[in-house]
Amino acid sequence: MKNIETMLYGSRWRELLVFLGIVFLSPIFISSQYLFTLFILIGIYSIITVGLSLLIGYTGQISIGHAAFFGIGAYISGVLTTKYEMSAWGAMLIGMVVTFCLAYIIGIPVLKLKGHILALATIAINVIVYILLLGLSEYTGGAGGLVGIPNLSLFGIDLGNQLYFYYFLWGIAFLVILFSMNIIRSSIGRLLRSIHDSEIGTETLGINAAKYKVMIFSISAAYASLAGSLYAHYINFIAPPTFYITFSILLLVMVMVGGVHSIWGAIIGTTAIMFLNEFIRFIAHNYLNVSGEVEIVFYGLIIILVMIFMPKGLVGVFERLRSNVLIKNRMKKSVTSEKGV
Repeated sequence: MKNIETMLYGSRWRELLVFLGIVFLSPIFISSQYLFTLFILIGIYSIITVGLSLLIGYTGQISIGHAAFFGIGAYISGVLTTKYEMSAWGAMLIGMVVTFCLAYIIGIPVLKLKGHILALATIAINVIVYILLLGLSEYTGGAGGLVGIPNLSLFGIDLGNQLYFYYFLWGIAFLVILFSMNIIRSSIGRLLRSIHDSEIGTETLGINAAKYKVMIFSISAAYASLAGSLYAHYINFIAPPTFYITFSILLLVMVMVGGVHSIWGAIIGTTAIMFLNEFIRFIAHNYLNVSGEVEIVFYGLIIILVMIFMPKGLVGVFERLRSNVLIKNRMKKSVTSEKGV
C-alpha cells in the first residue's frame, strides 16, 4: 500500500492536473450522446466509490449497503424539491446532513461487527431502506417512482444542459477527490492505516479506533448521498429498484477492480466496470438474445478473479508495470556505466 501511495500521492498536484486535463478535454472527443451520458454516470458513481475506497481500503470495513445512502440522498432531494418546492441546493445539503447523521448513528453499533457479519449487517440496512422507499409511497411514489425532479441551476445557468452538467459534476468529483486525499495525507490518514493494519494494536496506544471508523463510514455515506442527489436532478426520475442491493454489489466490484487502497483506483475501477457493463449488455441483447440485467451474473466471477490475480486491482497492475520499467531502465544505465568504465 505504501508504494501505491508514493506513486499516486507523492506527486499529488501532477496527478490532479492530469485528471483535470482528461476531464476538460474529453467532451471534445465524445460525439455520441450515449457515451456522454455514460461519462456523467461514471462521475456520479465515482463520488460513491471514492468514499468506499476510504472505508474499505483505509479502515478495512466492508459495506454492501451504500446503495441505501445513495437512495436516501436521491429521495430527500427529490421529495423536498417536488412536493415542498424547496431549493435543490438546500435539499442536497439537507440530504447530506441527514445521511451523515443517520450513518453515524447506525455506524456506532454496526461497525463493532467484523468481516462477513459486518457485510451482512450493511446488506440488512440496504434492504430496510429499499422496503421503506417502496412503503412510503405517499412521499416516494412507491414502485412507480418519483417524477418531475427539477434540473439544477447555478448562477442562472441551466445544468439540464448535458455539457454544463458534465463539467459541474466532475468539478464536484474533483473536490471530493481533493478532500479525500487530504484526509489520507493527514494525521487522520495515518491513524486509519494503523487501524487497517491492526485495530487492536492501535487501541493499545490509547486511540479510539471506533470513533475514526464511524467517522469515515459517515463521510462515505455523505458522499453517496451527494451522488444520489446529483443523480436525481440529472435523470429527473427515481425509483426504488435503482437503489437495491445489486447496485451496492456493483459499487463494491468497482472499488475492488480499481484497487481498494487507492482513490484513483476507485475512479479507474468505476470507469472500467461501467464500460464492461455496457459491453456485456450489448453482447447479451444483440447476439445472445438475453434480456434483463445479465451483467449481475458476472459480478461474482469478477470479484473472484480480481482476488486471485489482481489483489491490488488495476492500480496494482499499473504499479507493477511501472516498477518493471524502472528496473529495466536502471539495469540499462548500470550496463552503460560499466561499459564506460
